Amino acid sequence: MKNILVAEDDRSLRDGLVQSMSRSGYKVQVAQTGKDALEKIEKQVFDLVIAGHRVGGADGLEILRKARSTNAGTLVIVTGENGSGAVEAMKSGAFDYLQKPLSLEAFEMKIQRAMEHQRLVVRLSSMTEPLADPSDRYGLVGNSSSMREIFKVIDKVAASNATVLIQGETGTGKERVAEAIHRNSPRHDAAFVRMNCASLPDNLLESELFGHEKGAFTGADQMRIGRFEMANDGTLFLDEVGNMSANTQAKVLRAIQNQEFERLGGSRTIKVDVRIIAATNINLEAAIKDGKFREDLYYRLNVVNTMVPPLRERVEDIVPLAEYFLKRFARELRRRVAGFSAEAVRRLQEYRWPGNVRELENTIERAVLMCEGDSIRPVDLTLLDREHTLGMTPALAVDLLNLEALEKTALLEALKRSNWIQKEAAKLLGVSSRVMNYKVHKHGITHDRWSKNRN
Repeated sequence: MKNILVAEDDRSLRDGLVQSMSRSGYKVQVAQTGKDALEKIEKQVFDLVIAGHRVGGADGLEILRKARSTNAGTLVIVTGENGSGAVEAMKSGAFDYLQKPLSLEAFEMKIQRAMEHQRLVVRLSSMTEPLADPSDRYGLVGNSSSMREIFKVIDKVAASNATVLIQGETGTGKERVAEAIHRNSPRHDAAFVRMNCASLPDNLLESELFGHEKGAFTGADQMRIGRFEMANDGTLFLDEVGNMSANTQAKVLRAIQNQEFERLGGSRTIKVDVRIIAATNINLEAAIKDGKFREDLYYRLNVVNTMVPPLRERVEDIVPLAEYFLKRFARELRRRVAGFSAEAVRRLQEYRWPGNVRELENTIERAVLMCEGDSIRPVDLTLLDREHTLGMTPALAVDLLNLEALEKTALLEALKRSNWIQKEAAKLLGVSSRVMNYKVHKHGITHDRWSKNRN
C-alpha cells in the first residue's frame, strides 16, 4: 500500500484529498504543521509527499528538501498561491508544482500521474545496462561539452512534469531535444504533439490548439479536437512560442496553468493532463520589456530552461553529424557514398553554418545526391565562401540559404554536370523532364547552348 503524507495548509483541499486518496486505497497521513511534517519524514518512508508552500509557518521547500534527502525515491508535489516558487521547487527536485486554486479532480489526476511515474521508475530500475551511444538514448548526435550538458538536463527533467523552455537559433535542433525529453519520460508511450505557433494566423492557431465545435465559424462543418486534446497524457511541443498574439498567450496560459480549456464555439470545459515543452529563437525577456510577451506566461514556461548552442560553437560535433546524415541519405537515396575526402572534412569544419544543423543536413543530402564517386568532395558541398558568412548575423545568413536558393544551386550544379542538357540533369536530380523544365523557368536559368540542346 502506497504511503502518502499530506502537509497542506488549505483545510478544505487537505480534507478532500485525504478522503479521496483513502478511498483509492492509499495509506494517508496528515501533518498539521511544518515541524510535524519534518518529523514524520525523518521516521517513515513516504511514496509521495504533498507540501503546501507555507505549512504552519514552515517553508514547503524545506519539507521538499528533507523528503528528497531522506529518500531519493520519494516524490514531492508542492502547492502555492502563485508561480513564484515554481522554479525553485522544480530545481530542488519536486515532481510537480501546482498553483492554487486547483480543483480536487485536477489534484487527483496529478497524484495518479505521480503514482504511475513511480511504478515506471521501479520497473526501469532493473535495467542497469547503460546505452553505449547517446544517440541511441536521446536521438541526438554529439559529444561536445555543450551537448553533454544538454544530456544532463534531459536526464534531470525527463522524469518530472516540469515545463521546459528550450532556446536557440533556428535550425539548432530544439525539437529534437524536446523529443528526447518526451522519449525518456513516463509519458513516452503517449503522444508527442507538435505545434508551430508562427505557422498560422491568430484565429487559425487558436483552432489548432484548442479545437472547435461544429458551426464555430464559416467552414467548421464538424467538431475537431485541438493539439491540447491530442496530447492528453503526453507532451505538447509549442515551437516558436514567442510568436503568439497577446490574446492567444492568455488562453495558452490558462490551459497550461489549469490544464483546462474550451473549444472554439463551445462552452464545455475540457480537462487534460499535458506536459508542455516550449521553444523559441527570440529573446523572450526583451519581448516582455517591449510588451510583446506576457511575463506570467514566461515564468510558467521557464520552469526549466536549456540553451541549444549554434553549430559553430560545437565544431567537434560537425563531422559526427555529417557522417550520421551521410549514412542516412546514402541509404534513403540508394547511393554508394561511403565518406568524405580530407578537403571536404576541412571545409565542413571551417564553415560557420549560419543555418546550423538543419543547413548541415540539407547540405549533406544534396552532396550525396550530386556526388559522382564514393566519397564527397568540396565541390559536392556547394557551400558559401567562408568570407561571405563571417560578418553575417545568423538571421541574415539563413535568409540567404533559404530553400529557394538551395534549390537553384542544386539545379545549376546538375546542369553543369550534364553539359546543360536538361533531360540528363533531370535524371541526376531524380525528377521528370517536365518538373525540370518548370524549375528552370521558375528560377530564370538560361544558357546560350539551349537553342541547340533544348529538350
